[in-house]
Amino acid sequence: MTLRAYAVLVSILVLAACGQGSSPSGKDVAVATDTPLLLSAEDIHTVQARPLADGPTVTGSIQPERRADLRAEVSAMVMQVLHENGEAVRRGDLLVRLDDTALRDALASAESASRAAGQSLDQANRQLERLKTLRSSGMASAQSLDDAEQRRNNAQSDFEAAKARVVAARQQLTRTEVRAPFDGLVSDRKASAGDTAQIGKELLKVIDPASMRFEGLVSADQVGTVKTGQAVSYRANGYGSQEFTGTVRRVSPTANPTTRQVEVVVDLAGQKPGLGGLYAEGRIETERHTGLTLPATAINREGDKTSAWVVRDGKLRKAAVTLGDRDPRSGEFIVEAGLAAGDQVLRYSGPILRDGQSVNTAAPPTKSQPAGGAG
Repeated sequence: MTLRAYAVLVSILVLAACGQGSSPSGKDVAVATDTPLLLSAEDIHTVQARPLADGPTVTGSIQPERRADLRAEVSAMVMQVLHENGEAVRRGDLLVRLDDTALRDALASAESASRAAGQSLDQANRQLERLKTLRSSGMASAQSLDDAEQRRNNAQSDFEAAKARVVAARQQLTRTEVRAPFDGLVSDRKASAGDTAQIGKELLKVIDPASMRFEGLVSADQVGTVKTGQAVSYRANGYGSQEFTGTVRRVSPTANPTTRQVEVVVDLAGQKPGLGGLYAEGRIETERHTGLTLPATAINREGDKTSAWVVRDGKLRKAAVTLGDRDPRSGEFIVEAGLAAGDQVLRYSGPILRDGQSVNTAAPPTKSQPAGGAG
């Protein structure tokens, strides 16, 4: 009989006894509670020394270190958005295309002006060379030569300015194509085809999921024990009881003037949460030691007294225990006295159990042989 089945049986017997009252002889009807309690391996918790850590609590969120907010650098209409949220992109991939009609016209105009300025410069150079030849033979005045040099210099300045305008127009044209700055994922699309994108309008965000880190806050009155390189254990919202680890990379030199909390950046180790923006809470391990722990379900509380049911020599024994703080990583309570390493206690305590009650341990189930396995 398992622990749960035993509880149901005792309840039925108690109700039956209450309904029958007493026997004709005037004696109360006894409730049969001598049935041995059958326990499975899942019903027993073996007390063991576990590594425990003390330190300040850190709360914050999981954020990517590499993230880019891509914004419009020219005023134009959004023609096409090529990637949706969550899609992987490679560095240089085209993400958003803006209308480039006006900028192409501006580039063509700048290139035409540059060609004209180049032709004027060539003509000014030929004129200057001709006047130099005439001046050497005395057929041209010094003033005319000076004027030719001035015209050549002006033409050269105009040509250089025209080339600069071509470069600027070409750069503006390339800004109509928004490309991924690194390998990553599109995390937040904020533009659609047909939108008017003014300069500075946010189009989408790209993050690198491999660069996730824990950006947390620690109370200022506890930050004195926090140092770079210390281990951090934390849990992230959405991952249940799964525990992650990391190390402190940086501690901010200033506290927030409003909350009096200090920012701490934690590098993640091993398996990492794959989503940015998740709330996370953990503990910075400033001190390490070992101790015995007990699950909360195994603790029996009677007022200010706490106890646990220990299985010894086939009997249940009620053992008074002294508990300390709760381990923030496992959620179990630290046992300060009353139990020793190796003690076997019931994982689930309850009021129906009796001190000295017999218990039997069920053998683990054997694997059934598949059909046709016997020769």
